[in-house]
Amino acid sequence: MKRLGKNLGGYFGETIDIRAQLAAASRAAQEHGWASEVFHESDDFKWLALHRKSTGQPVKHVYISAGIHGDEPASPLAAIKLLQENRWPTNIELTLLPCLNPVGFVKNRRENNGGIDLNRDYRNSRTAEIRAHIQWLERQPRFDVYLCLHEDWESKGFYLYEQNPDNRLSLAEIMMEEIAMVCPIDMSEIIEDRPAQNGIIRPNIKPQERPDWPEALYLISHKSRQGYTLEAPSDFPLETRVAALTSGVNAALKALSTP
Repeated sequence: MKRLGKNLGGYFGETIDIRAQLAAASRAAQEHGWASEVFHESDDFKWLALHRKSTGQPVKHVYISAGIHGDEPASPLAAIKLLQENRWPTNIELTLLPCLNPVGFVKNRRENNGGIDLNRDYRNSRTAEIRAHIQWLERQPRFDVYLCLHEDWESKGFYLYEQNPDNRLSLAEIMMEEIAMVCPIDMSEIIEDRPAQNGIIRPNIKPQERPDWPEALYLISHKSRQGYTLEAPSDFPLETRVAALTSGVNAALKALSTP
């Protein structure tokens, strides 16, 4: 599979109608019995948090977020596809946020309406969106695993970050094995200036030394002890990127659903 060669100096790929997509997410959630909560409103958008209880004895509680960067359309599309397909393991409790930056998608840019990268605003928050998100997170129970869905317009292939300070059973290789069936993997030894192996980055990060936190650092510091940031390669077809993200999520949930 060849790269499209569209993204020269930024993302210049497909765009989406985020209002239509969020309406589709709401319909799918309602159809399949998810509870829905609005934790922030602005510019005629509602920031949704969706919750699905397990139908059996839950073994894990998993948090999934998408759409924090408005030039990464595969992220919310993957979340919506997962909702529509409704293939969730019955013994996993799920919390899903389908889009954390809807205004960014209207303008097809990474940042919010004020030009701020929301995924760097989780330590000393300046934005109403992230303050509302953190306040909502503070009311939630801890999560066993978090999955943050992203894209990277510069990437040669799919890669992911793993945060696993307690050395729990890793899900990284399990996800990458499934993702490799639908999308090329970035096999570089250095990705985003960090050592990588087979598309997996395991950074030795000390959150307190970072002045600007992404969502993942907030989650690993306050809400979970294991998590993954999934990065689809934006210079491949949108359908491929969506399939890669959904394959990764499904693989992780399948592994977690086995006691």
